[in-house]
Amino acid sequence: MRADQNTPWPTLFITFALASCSAAISFYWWSRNSRSNSNGYADKIQELEAALKVAEEKCSAERQGRIRAQRALREALNQPHCGKAETKLLKAYPMAQIGVVKSCFSTRNGTPRQPLLVPLARASLIFDLTRVPHASLEGLEGYSHCWIIYVFHLNTNLDKLWNKPSQSKFKAKVRVPRLKGEKVGLFATRSPHRPCPIGLTVAKVEAVHGHTVLLSGVDLVDGTPILDIKPYLPYCDSITGATVPDWVKMDDILAVPSVSFSEDFSSSLTDCWAMVEKKSLYFSPDEYLSLIKQVLSWDIRSLAQRSHPHNALLKTDDCSGEDGDTIVRSYERRRDFEHGHEPQSLSFHDVVYHLVLEGLDVSYRIDPIGNVLVEKVCLGSSMQNGNENI
Repeated sequence: MRADQNTPWPTLFITFALASCSAAISFYWWSRNSRSNSNGYADKIQELEAALKVAEEKCSAERQGRIRAQRALREALNQPHCGKAETKLLKAYPMAQIGVVKSCFSTRNGTPRQPLLVPLARASLIFDLTRVPHASLEGLEGYSHCWIIYVFHLNTNLDKLWNKPSQSKFKAKVRVPRLKGEKVGLFATRSPHRPCPIGLTVAKVEAVHGHTVLLSGVDLVDGTPILDIKPYLPYCDSITGATVPDWVKMDDILAVPSVSFSEDFSSSLTDCWAMVEKKSLYFSPDEYLSLIKQVLSWDIRSLAQRSHPHNALLKTDDCSGEDGDTIVRSYERRRDFEHGHEPQSLSFHDVVYHLVLEGLDVSYRIDPIGNVLVEKVCLGSSMQNGNENI
């Protein structure tokens, strides 16, 4: 403020004093409000911290309650069955299938005995959305392979598992293909016939689309129920220096010398391809042909068929679509059999084996030294009846 020369000094002094008092009063009220706001924030923080502590204590109490309830349930399930004192209820756990496999292998016959032996063997693992949300599969595509835990649902002795252990008559030893029928302990093998029919396999993850995982190199038959999948971790799943018995190393004992195709095979495949093309896991007839070759590069016959290849089942149809049936297409021998006469000895030309892939019946022969000749392909019985599952 610039003072005029005519302004008296008392007036200037009073004006300056009033301005100073106003500034002092404003600073006082600002300081008081600041202290009040700071105290309010502190109170709010203390209130939230107290609420969080109460919530954590309540969550901990609920967790302890769940643990006690789960323990009590397990103990109750392990008590002797009411009304049958001699029978104890086996331990039960909340397990159910979470998905199902749509595989190129329509039947057990031809399904590889181990994973990754047939790289072109494809399957879709379709999850049940009521049990497996889409989000649970996020990140799986980042792994090259995954473990699959499943059920051997086509075992022929599943009914035995419902009996008491003393009455199940479960075999402790099984015949091993690589040992030409010699027996070893069940748990030294990967036989599907086990006290608990649970299988474990590894497969290549090709893609993940929604609730479906596309796999390759599978050894799973169509319709296999899935219990769980886990990512394959090379740093701990592949053990350096792991050893196996010598008989396990003899992989070539089941390999065949060659696989060839007849002149008529291509035309028969072309005729059938139109029936499966839209639902097939393969993109062309040539790729499907390569699948057949990979599968039959291993001797997929049962131990009995390899030991006695000419003891064939006598059938009347050329394309049976049955699981592993051997067909004798000799009408003279069939008449002899039907009239009670002993058929003459058979040669490999009379024995036709069948492999069903994606509902198509592939017929082939094996000569005495193991060479495979694939003759033709036709619609399997399931597709002829309109019940294809591909």
